[in-house]
Order: sequence, then structure tokens, then C-alpha cells
Amino acid sequence: MNPKTVAYWILTALVSLALTGSGVFNLLLPPEIVAGMEHLGYPAWFPRWLGLWKLAGVVVLLAPALPRLKEWATAGFTIALSSASLSHIAAGDPPAQAIPPLVLLGLVLGSWALRPSGRRLS
Repeated sequence: MNPKTVAYWILTALVSLALTGSGVFNLLLPPEIVAGMEHLGYPAWFPRWLGLWKLAGVVVLLAPALPRLKEWATAGFTIALSSASLSHIAAGDPPAQAIPPLVLLGLVLGSWALRPSGRRLS
């Protein structure tokens, strides 16, 4: 395996682990998630909806083939993570709380940029 492919799989694994964990927490709806979403101004149903789509996106990222769906999953993650960062800023949170979603977004975009030819649109 060449270094580019190894880097792709490392980034994809990190993204998948982070978003799977986040998606599961969104679906389980512990009090911290409820309070955090409420603080950011989102309705009560939103965490579960977000969790469902995070998990679906991870499945698509890890599945063989499906290049068009991988593009959509990456776009969805980009929108969700940049919106999470902006939501913290809009809610008046310290700038440090806006950074973790941007770091994860960087990993998502790195994975997308390094994807092998079999995972790209032709």
C-alpha cells in the first residue's frame, strides 16, 4: 500500500470513529447533548436527526464503491461541522469551542482529498 492510501485510511478511520461516536450520542440523547443543543438553539428533535445522518454518512464513507454517495456524505459532513462551529460562535461560546468541529472538518476534507481513484467520481 502506498503512503497516500495509508494516509487516506488513517484519516477515514479517525473521521469514522469520531462521527460514529457523535452519532450514537446524538441518538441516545444523554442530558449533556440535550442541554448543549438547547443552548445552541436547536429543537429537541434535531440531535436524533443529526445522529441518524452522521451514522448513515459513516456507512457510506466506509462502503466500497458508491462514489457519488461519498461526495454527498462529505458535503453533508462539511455543512454539519462548519455549522456546528458557527453555532458555537453565534451562541456566544468561547472561540475554543468552535475549534473541535473545524479540526474534524479538516480530517474529513483530508480524507476526501486523499481518496483512492476507486472512490472518486469518474
